Amino acid sequence: MKEFMFIFRFTNPDEASWHNTKMSAKQWQDWIGGIAAQNKLSATGKRLGTDGSVVKPNNVITDGPYTEIKETLGGYMFVKAESLEEAVEMAKGCPLIQTNSGTVEVRPVMDAGNNS
Repeated sequence: MKEFMFIFRFTNPDEASWHNTKMSAKQWQDWIGGIAAQNKLSATGKRLGTDGSVVKPNNVITDGPYTEIKETLGGYMFVKAESLEEAVEMAKGCPLIQTNSGTVEVRPVMDAGNNS
């Protein structure tokens, strides 16, 4: 079984605080609970705050995330699946998708030092 990361992106930056969303906590609990019931939840994720800083080359530090971007990174979690296609099918049930509030980026997790 392979490990995949779900990266949750809100299409409305004002909803990235999670408490302003169209989604209920129960929707998230049900979706994540369904993945866990299949023994496919690798590690629970975390919500991300709406403030922060970005460190760039030459010691340039800027405030972030940027309000001018169209999507805001809101959180992440890890799942186990046999393939990218299976992980994508799991992501389709995410409350972000169901409420048309954002996207879920599905990425394979690579072992350190493994380029394939």
